[in-house]
Amino acid sequence: MSEKTRLGNFFEDFHVGQAIAHATPRTITEGDVALYTALTGTRFATNSADTFAHSLGFPRAPVDDLLAFNMVFGRTVPDISLNAVANLGYAAGRFGHPVYPGDTLSADSTVIGLKENSDGKTGIVFVRSCGVNQRGQIALDYCRWVMVRKREPASPAPEAVVPDLPAAVAASDLIVPTGIRIEQYDQALSGSPDLWDDYQVGERIDHVDGMTIEESEHMMATRLYQNTARVHFNQQAEKAGRFGRRIIYGGHIISLARSLSFNGLANAFSVAAINGGRHVAPAFAGDTIYAWSEVIDRVDLPGRNDLGALRLRTVATKDQPCAEFPYKTIDGRYDPSVLLDFDYTVLIPRRA
Repeated sequence: MSEKTRLGNFFEDFHVGQAIAHATPRTITEGDVALYTALTGTRFATNSADTFAHSLGFPRAPVDDLLAFNMVFGRTVPDISLNAVANLGYAAGRFGHPVYPGDTLSADSTVIGLKENSDGKTGIVFVRSCGVNQRGQIALDYCRWVMVRKREPASPAPEAVVPDLPAAVAASDLIVPTGIRIEQYDQALSGSPDLWDDYQVGERIDHVDGMTIEESEHMMATRLYQNTARVHFNQQAEKAGRFGRRIIYGGHIISLARSLSFNGLANAFSVAAINGGRHVAPAFAGDTIYAWSEVIDRVDLPGRNDLGALRLRTVATKDQPCAEFPYKTIDGRYDPSVLLDFDYTVLIPRRA
């Protein structure tokens, strides 16, 4: 077999402190934005209309934050998670400079932790990944951990290093895009009268709507992000796997949950941080996705009395409407319908 092809990194190939520059920079186009809208149905006004974005001080409509996230994530897959069993979680994610059509995103990652699993066949790889634009400005950086297969189960385990990650990104570390102003914010055009002041800690919001995922849609989304993980697109390989079919990329579930959250959180115009997150169960074509959110905290932004932040938990379910807010059972286990448990922070206008 030619040595010119790559089989991806296995658990043994990683070491703490390892720096990886990922291939294939990606220039984000208006076509990408249109396709993302078609695949997710996102309706947030700031990302949908240049005129609305201008009124807030943006030069034009920025790319949806989670489209940027998924594009950066896609850069990392061939080096980090091509041989993954599952992507397990996120932490310490922070969005920086807005991304606009025409910007080119590149990514690099640093291995910050390793821990072999007790079965000796897999291990957990912790990485911090960073996406930057063509000017070297940070678009986002985040930590994630992923279960990766070992090449040889008999290979020795590395010393376990588990990074100490924060429960949430601090308010002082949240980045508000430069030049943002709220005095012209139009709630009729944004789609909701509810602002930061109208939400209460502990409040739960059923986003009501559901969205069924078709096979072609999740395949197209995975290819849009250039995510090469075999579990998402190679049915011939996966029919012999654990589930017998392709698994939907978890980032697509995050995007759908964010899109569904418009109904109840329409004025949450920007994602500022990813505090934590867990893909609880796999999703497959034919599943109908629902979502609900809980307000974990209302956050004052230093030096801003026109803008606040909400720390949210958004839970996505499959084939289960969320009027009863399915989450965890009395014994602490997740309800069987739960797919995603996502903790993130959004920016939202305050009342004058």
